[in-house]
Amino acid sequence: MSPAQTLPCLDFGRVYRHLLEEYGPQGWWPADSPFEVMIGAVLTQNTAWRNVESAIRNLLQADLLSAEAILATPDDTLADLLRPSGYFNVKARRLKNLCRYISKTGYRETFDIPTGELRQALLGINGIGPETADDILLYAYERPVFVIDAYTRRFFSRLGLVSGNEGYEILRNRFETSLDATAAIYNEYHALIVWHGKEFCRSKPLCEGCTLRTTCGYAKK
Repeated sequence: MSPAQTLPCLDFGRVYRHLLEEYGPQGWWPADSPFEVMIGAVLTQNTAWRNVESAIRNLLQADLLSAEAILATPDDTLADLLRPSGYFNVKARRLKNLCRYISKTGYRETFDIPTGELRQALLGINGIGPETADDILLYAYERPVFVIDAYTRRFFSRLGLVSGNEGYEILRNRFETSLDATAAIYNEYHALIVWHGKEFCRSKPLCEGCTLRTTCGYAKK
């Protein structure tokens, strides 16, 4: 890792470019199809990704990687397959709710729906909140929306670019207005933030190894 650098007039764009130069492309989202991304977005709530991978592997082995197949599966059977992801009964219901929307609308047809309309439809599904909806929009539908998660709030509040207490929509709009970027850039930026958050900007941060420590107000305390 290169020595920490000071970024003049720190902003969202400079942070992105710095992280990308430092860590390189992350190759997100780890999935074989858009529908698998949707499943992962639901299952990753309140659990580690390795647990999601175990649950998706169960679905794959049971040949249940389609909305119709999931809807045809008894609730208790589906929940048992999702057990590795935690909260498996709740997640089984949420996954079926998403699949009902996809089945009713038509899987291919959902890709033709404008971003704003599709986002509202996803938010109208019981169990799909803003972060999950935006994960689906960005990584499954490749729409230019910025995902706000706990890593993003923590990282940028420590840098002093946000307070960390803003509402989800306010913070998402601030990023999107500032960056005005493509889905590919939002994809990469979110992945870089997550990697940095897991490796350095943790709840108990490892500031000594952070590439942004000379710029971060939190690290200077």
